Formats: sequence, C-alpha cells, structure tokens
Amino acid sequence: MIRAIAVDMDGTFLDENGEYDRVRFEQIYAELVQRGIRFIVASGNQYYQLKSFFPEKDDELFYVAENGAVIFHQGELRSVNRFAEELVHKILRTLIQEYQDLQVILCGVKSAYLLKAANPDFKAFAKKYYFELQEVDSFDVLPDDTFIKFALDVEVAKTGQIVEDLNQTFAGEIRAVSSGHGSIDIIIPGVTKGSAIQQLLNEWQVVPDDLLAFGDANNDIEMLQLTSNSYAMRESSPEVLAAAKHVAASNKEAGVLQVIEDYMKKSQRS
Repeated sequence: MIRAIAVDMDGTFLDENGEYDRVRFEQIYAELVQRGIRFIVASGNQYYQLKSFFPEKDDELFYVAENGAVIFHQGELRSVNRFAEELVHKILRTLIQEYQDLQVILCGVKSAYLLKAANPDFKAFAKKYYFELQEVDSFDVLPDDTFIKFALDVEVAKTGQIVEDLNQTFAGEIRAVSSGHGSIDIIIPGVTKGSAIQQLLNEWQVVPDDLLAFGDANNDIEMLQLTSNSYAMRESSPEVLAAAKHVAASNKEAGVLQVIEDYMKKSQRS
C-alpha cells in the first residue's frame, strides 16, 4: 500500500513550460490527504523556489531540496548536510582556475551565490531556479552561510567528461552528478535524494516499497532504487530507465499524475 509519494520536479512533475495542471493536482492531492499519503517534493533545486509551486501547502508538504542536502517541512529546516569550509575553498579554486567557461553557483541554506562577473545569460537562468540569490565580488571570502551544494552550467557535450574529471580530482570528498541539460551538481558523498527520503521513511516507519517515486535524471537514481514502485519518465536517461522498475508517460503528458490517478483507481477496486 502506498503511504508516500516522491516526485522530482524539472523533467518529471513539471511540463516543458515549467508548469503543471494545478486543478488536476488539487483533486489528486485532496484524495492523497484523505488517504494519509505524504507528498515529498524531491529536487536538486532550492527550497525557496520549490515551495513557490505549491502555495498554501508549505505546512503539509515535505521538501527534499538541493539533492537531499536539506529537508524542509512547515517552513523549518529539518535536516542539513554541509561541506567543510576548507573543502569549499578548494573546490572553488579548482573550478575557477581550471574550467574557464564554466558557470558556478555556490548553494547555501540561506541563499545561493554567484559572481558579479558571471555570464548575464547564466544570471538570468539562475534567477529562475534560485529565489534567494546574491551576487558577490569573489569567492575568496565566503558569505556567512552553511554550504550544501555547487551547481555548475557547462556545455552539454562536455558534461560527462567534466563529471568524470571532478570525481577523480576530488575522489571521496565530493560526488559530481549530471542533473540534465548541461547542469552538474557537486554534492556530499552519500547524501542524495534517496538518503534523505530514506531518513523520512524511517521517521514515519514506512517501508521503502510503500513509496511511489518518479524521476528522469541521474540525480534521481538513488531515490528510484529505494522502491519497487519507481517510475522513470519516458524520456529519461538510459541510466535512469535502468534504475527504475517502471516507465511513466513523459512530463509533457503529465505522466506523474497519470500514474497516481491509476494507482488510486486500482486501490479503490481492490
């Protein structure tokens, strides 16, 4: 019996325009609440951006943000995993010195940070995903924050090589993972959407196979591997399709909502 649902956002829950059918979801969500099924928003994005998609539900939903580095509920930080400050400096030096055309966002709990000298197009892109965003002159002196992730923008064709290079350079200290479309996240080893969701399931005394999970990119793999009720979106990467037990219609066809509706209809008949 499904007792929790976890959804990635971009490429999964959200359509190609970064939206979802709000009326349809409200009908579904009302039934989830009635059945006591918890809803988890699991994304590489910032909490402050994620909650904007669900106005008036901040007290109800659980947000696994920044690829599992933080968990928010009822507007409060429930859990955080942080990089050591010395390692933050080391990573920034490497990124800035060795990857000249790479764009960097340093993600903290309070805000995200990018350089004032960053590409204007990248700044516009960053503002779409980071509702709390500050520009800084340099990263030589770090802002007063707890640092949980690095978000990089690279040429799509170079993504795989840069991920491999970073994981070799910082072996055991970081994990670089593609989050699709030329985006790379640098995260804390062992800290994933899957590990954060497992933490919530343990707290709720819910077994993993009572979780329904949806994703499309490689940063969703650990979440999908948790449960036999895992769905890769039709246009997912090959690795994600291999990790999931099932395939859902694409995000352009509201595949997540289709699967949830089908599940609820079947459970009513059984």
